[in-house]
Amino acid sequence: MNSPDQLQPWAHFQAANRFRRAIRDFDSTPIASDDVYALLTEAAFSPSSGNLQPYELHWIRNPSLKASVASACNGQKAASSATELIVVVASPALGKQTATARLEHVESSSALEPKSKAYYRKQIGKFNKILGVGSSAFWSPLLFVAALIRPSLSLLPVGNIGSRHWAARNAIFAAQTLMLGAAAKGIDSCPMEGFSALKVARLLGLPRGSVIPIVIALGYRAKDARIEERWRRPLESLVICR
Repeated sequence: MNSPDQLQPWAHFQAANRFRRAIRDFDSTPIASDDVYALLTEAAFSPSSGNLQPYELHWIRNPSLKASVASACNGQKAASSATELIVVVASPALGKQTATARLEHVESSSALEPKSKAYYRKQIGKFNKILGVGSSAFWSPLLFVAALIRPSLSLLPVGNIGSRHWAARNAIFAAQTLMLGAAAKGIDSCPMEGFSALKVARLLGLPRGSVIPIVIALGYRAKDARIEERWRRPLESLVICR
């Protein structure tokens, strides 16, 4: 049986999870910079495949750039009224950069045992191959054909498209952590997929191969923000016990 001390974190999580809503109308109350930094810090602790963290979190602070990015979000009120905008950027190249930095850390660490170092060398080497030769456009037609035969193979991080999908999926973990963290601080958010990725990429000067899975609006909900009854699929249709 859980002790009261063990139940308290669960209650806090439930409260934050239930508080989080996709708010589309924010008031003008500013968010303290320290709070945004705190959210970004926690997002960095999100899980990722091989701990490669193939993403960046672009905090748009320049007012002119922020207005341009908001405009590229197809006129969404969540973007135009947001106090802060976070653009989530992902790419296989960022994963490779992390792999290099990770290997340097492993080799220089005095805390890791030889067995652990050998394990990480092997893992990092495997991912370097996948994100190097494996991310070539050469493999994309082969993956397409394989996925027609076996749909479960469609999400393999192979080929230029598959590797970008892989990076984007990993970035979503960080995005969700950031939004739940915001809810725990009483800060509202709205995940936005309706934007011109090409325009945002140009505004940020992103390198070729980058993808933007999501843009996050942060702020405090306006008094007249639309908050309707929340509906979710019943668990019996969602959870399959086998």
